[in-house]
Amino acid sequence: MMRSLVVGGNGFLGCRLVDRLAAAGDEVTVFDRFSSEQPGFAAAPNIRMIAGDFSSSAGLAAAVAGQDRVFHFLSTTTPATVHDRAERDLLTNVVPTLALLDACVAAEIGTFYFASSGGAVYGDSAVDRHSEGDALRPVSPYGIGKATVEHYLRYFHRQFGLHSIVLRIANAYGPGRFSDRGQGFIPIALRRISRGEPVTQYGDGSMVRDYIYIDDLVEMVMQIAGRSPRHRVYNLGSGAGHSVRDVITSIRRVTGRDVEVRPGSAPIPPIQRVVLDTDRFTREFGARSLTDFDTGIRAMWTDLVPTR
Repeated sequence: MMRSLVVGGNGFLGCRLVDRLAAAGDEVTVFDRFSSEQPGFAAAPNIRMIAGDFSSSAGLAAAVAGQDRVFHFLSTTTPATVHDRAERDLLTNVVPTLALLDACVAAEIGTFYFASSGGAVYGDSAVDRHSEGDALRPVSPYGIGKATVEHYLRYFHRQFGLHSIVLRIANAYGPGRFSDRGQGFIPIALRRISRGEPVTQYGDGSMVRDYIYIDDLVEMVMQIAGRSPRHRVYNLGSGAGHSVRDVITSIRRVTGRDVEVRPGSAPIPPIQRVVLDTDRFTREFGARSLTDFDTGIRAMWTDLVPTR
């Protein structure tokens, strides 16, 4: 039985991963603050929870001890919360991650999986799709923090032999993502529509992002974790782009509502287009069927407004 630690295992991505790891037979340890009343994952006898603070190196070391592998899916910030406070991401994400890596070296962890950001580390460029070999040119503190951890992972491998896999994840969406952290255009828009409020359109609506349905994403992670992958970095996304206008059009189709749209400023910093090239994953793990965009949004709408 594989012993897996999921740091941030009660978050939007982490809780789905915990469910899949437990279903696969892993002995799963979940490290999180557990600020919500109920865990986001299903109860199972092979899941144990450790409530702790990511800033506690002692707490992280205790959670890591005895594990075979570690999934780092925790982030204390979002792109929107640190665009004008660069030190916050450094102090609350990067520095504690170094303590986590030290603990993994001491515990002789087999593989460390890091949830990086496919949308933030590449920055803004004129390419149609970003591949894993592209230079990292992040333009936000959030992206700089993710890229910095990626560089430290390379250092920890060379210096201490810690094996790691970087997962550059696109914009994940799906049921359950309706927190108040102000992250994600789709959940923000659906929540506003459910309240009868207008939707704020970012910029002129032409900004493009790569969206990946949560179940599809977790399945990709499981495929990578289920074998010895050939590479240390993988883009995980749909490989297709949807503009802000596309998203609003899909939401109108799904909800059947005449959505009022109001103009708004573009996110800071403005990145016009980010679509991931996922050919590396496909060549190694095979082609897979992805959830249709409208189907994914419909699942979110049903989760948010189940009686309508």
